[in-house]
Amino acid sequence: MSEAILFRNARLFDPASGRDEAGALLAIDGKIAAIGARLEAPADARIIDCRGKCLAPGLVDMRVQLREPGAEHMENMVSASHAAAAGGVTTMVALPNTDPPIDELALVDFVARRARAIGIVNIHTYAAVTKGLGGRELTEMGLLAEAGALGFTDATRAVADPLVMRRALSYARTFDLLLVQHPEEPSLAAGGAATEGEMATRLGLPGITPVAEVMMIERDLRLVEITGARYHAAHVSTAAAIDAIRGAKARRLPVTCDTAPPYFSLNETAIGDYRTFAKLSPPLRSEADRQAVVAGLADGTIDAIASDHAPHDQESKRLPFTSAAAGIVGLETLLPLSLALYHNGHLPLLKVLRALSCAPADILRLPGGRLATGAPADLVIFDLDRPWRIEEERLRSKSKNTPFDKRPVQGGAVMTVVGGRVVFEGGG
Repeated sequence: MSEAILFRNARLFDPASGRDEAGALLAIDGKIAAIGARLEAPADARIIDCRGKCLAPGLVDMRVQLREPGAEHMENMVSASHAAAAGGVTTMVALPNTDPPIDELALVDFVARRARAIGIVNIHTYAAVTKGLGGRELTEMGLLAEAGALGFTDATRAVADPLVMRRALSYARTFDLLLVQHPEEPSLAAGGAATEGEMATRLGLPGITPVAEVMMIERDLRLVEITGARYHAAHVSTAAAIDAIRGAKARRLPVTCDTAPPYFSLNETAIGDYRTFAKLSPPLRSEADRQAVVAGLADGTIDAIASDHAPHDQESKRLPFTSAAAGIVGLETLLPLSLALYHNGHLPLLKVLRALSCAPADILRLPGGRLATGAPADLVIFDLDRPWRIEEERLRSKSKNTPFDKRPVQGGAVMTVVGGRVVFEGGG
């Protein structure tokens, strides 16, 4: 049982209901007990004066690589939990590309047991679509879902074989499960390191055509039409892919998608001078694509923003660009980089918060992501306007692979609450 906490003098934001008002929130026994303009605290309650700062549902990060089991030198559940708490993330969902991959009941249970033992933030996991992430033989998706898997994905690999994908979607439809695709046609991306175009040519890097993304998504959308399964495209990054998803939603297909901060914060010029810390999968795109991602978030085509947290050690990144690992850390920078969409006038604040909280919670059918009586007291208090600078050496993640080192940002978490317990306090 957690203590009772009364949060006073807060600016309350609930993107699920559209709430934006000054007030107070009372949490008792891990749940939100009351919300109002003026609330009385129980005699034994802890009182936290928010001093006008923003109080919102904790962030739900639907795409995180935890590296445990198998590569704990890069990250583990403890270090990722501390990083998440510092970033205002109260729930994260792990990709199954561990060693061994999460494709059996015992491994889903392992994640659940470790999460309970650590007890900092909520940790859930996906399970693999195919055994060993090999792209051929389907896992026991129904049993894995019963064991706690929130969805099914082959993580950073696309399910490339259309017959395997059709079978997976048909299986998922039978049990009403979610399939998450890494949308990149692998034969078009093989050997590539950067988006095909002027920048890749100038640097002498093998290119990946942006068409690889939309081709995979358009194929999958045809299969969704056949099967009726719930389908989610991860880290969309091109205008063509966003247009395809926009059309699918207009046809009322059960399709959702997310993007990640690099795809609306950076473009392909960030890899100049062969900066491997800006090497991603999918790679950074053109400025026109970056603007299309912003527009997709603004019109609601893109449902959610995920960190796409992919920790790598120095040895994996300090290599020639074509040999370096793809991916960056993102748990602690998710909120401030997303708030830039508001500060730059691209999105209203409630829409930014929706993409970070209730939208991913709804996609994953989790109970959090909203300020409502009876909902989990998973909360973030953040300073909307405080200027600061991202510094890689201060990140709590074990790995420090970020292209945002020294980037000035505005706003960030000052307190994170999970199940009515304060798990992070700081940040000014």
